[in-house]
Amino acid sequence: MTDQELIYTMALTRLMPFSTVNQRTLLNEVGSATAVYENRHDLGKMMEHFSPRASQVLETMDGQISRCEQELQYARDHKIKVLAIHDEEAYPARLRQCEDAPLILYYLGNGDLNARHIISVVGTRRCTERGRDLCNRLAEDLSRMRPDVLVVSGLAYGIDVATHRACLNNGLSTAAVLAHGLDEIYPRLHRQTAIDMLKTGGLITEYMSHTQIDKVNFVQRNRIVAGLSDATIVVESSERGGSLITAEMASGYHREVFSFPGRTTDITSAGCNRLIRNNAARLITCAEDFLTDLGWEILQQNDGQAALDFLSETPDAEATTSPEGSSVERAILTALHNSGGDLTFSDLIAVTSQSAALLTPILLTLEMKGKIKKLAGNKYHLR
Repeated sequence: MTDQELIYTMALTRLMPFSTVNQRTLLNEVGSATAVYENRHDLGKMMEHFSPRASQVLETMDGQISRCEQELQYARDHKIKVLAIHDEEAYPARLRQCEDAPLILYYLGNGDLNARHIISVVGTRRCTERGRDLCNRLAEDLSRMRPDVLVVSGLAYGIDVATHRACLNNGLSTAAVLAHGLDEIYPRLHRQTAIDMLKTGGLITEYMSHTQIDKVNFVQRNRIVAGLSDATIVVESSERGGSLITAEMASGYHREVFSFPGRTTDITSAGCNRLIRNNAARLITCAEDFLTDLGWEILQQNDGQAALDFLSETPDAEATTSPEGSSVERAILTALHNSGGDLTFSDLIAVTSQSAALLTPILLTLEMKGKIKKLAGNKYHLR
């Protein structure tokens, strides 16, 4: 694709920034962005359905060229790829299938946006320790069962960044869709995570540099998160939230949607449970569930009942020398697993029928082994 065509396509996105469907329709009907520019004064006469307002907007196209030339140079100076929707090789093929796909993407990184297997993982910004554990287990299992998968999310607080970090820790490629230009990272706290992603993944946006961070941009970017992928997984979501919008968009694009269930009392799982109840998402409990549903080959099976590994581990030397301690450990871990969430110290006393004096050192031992984690409010969480 020529630089001229790229610049004119970029200019077209700036003329109608909130009407990507109309942008694409115009581009398809006229044939190219260059043709749109060259005929900008006459399109209103040439096309009966072309509105007077659209004709007026195209008259201002000249005023956008200089800004787009600067942006193209900025992209090249910073090794940013400018991907146009008519670029058959570089532009993400899955996203191109969506009628509201952006005409231009700006991409920094080395991940393959046309990888054979791509999934999106989304969820609440106010995730729980359980949500982070689900992200870690998902990435851990994928690294073994389907290590070629590219995982897409949005680099936001909560489930998004937990997903990216879990992927990095397990050697999976991961990419983030941003709601602003590539000249900055929001939130700034996630800057290092974003940098770490560039080696095998990347950062994607439809926005030029120096774009003001606006709430509507985050809703807009959800369609890219959904459209880039074969399937979307919702880890945790309250009754309302951006992840549910992403799930709805994915469904509208005829992509599979999956969700982890939660207890009926879990606020952060209310949206997930509703998706499952309304048949808007398939219930999953682990990576193997959705890999099987998608028909993707599992390269290495899960080693038994991974979720219950702690119940079948061979006792270590410390536990063996104390049968009573080993029995109580088992009771604690089983109780935490069966609860599906967190238990307070008082709950554990009631479940194990042990005194506080006996329970305290055993909980400390389990924490040091990495099997449980102590949370605020004197609660304990199964890792």
